[in-house]
Amino acid sequence: MKSLQLMGLLLCASFSLELAAEETGKPMEMTVYRSPTCGCCGKWLEHAKQSGFKINDVISEDMDAIKARFGIPEKLASCHTAVVDGYVVEGHVPAADIQKLLQSKAKVAGIAAPGMPMGSPGMEMGGQQDAYKVVSFDKEGKFEVFASHGNAN
Repeated sequence: MKSLQLMGLLLCASFSLELAAEETGKPMEMTVYRSPTCGCCGKWLEHAKQSGFKINDVISEDMDAIKARFGIPEKLASCHTAVVDGYVVEGHVPAADIQKLLQSKAKVAGIAAPGMPMGSPGMEMGGQQDAYKVVSFDKEGKFEVFASHGNAN
């Protein structure tokens, strides 16, 4: 049942991105910074592409510097960092959550899926899924829950 709900959210997000692309004449662009040795980042990139984002893939040997540059609080860090429409997206955030952020025009610096939750986009492990939260954060480092996945309360 949860898989069907997630598929529905992803389809809605993809449709919304397609509508945005039709309005502007081009897909929403996202720049993703990642380590050259991280396989799960590549899988997440594919998830983002399949959800309608145009990806500018930037390989970096110094992800700590990238995270500092974009103000990622240490406790929210993950393996890759993306920037889309002025927002920072840290880690394995589902595309539906990114679309929700873009549509809401929230007054935050970005959203993050801290760590590398099993079952999140790019971290699929069969049917296993950790309960995890995507959090929004501001420039002062304050954060709050943006979305919950896998029965995370």
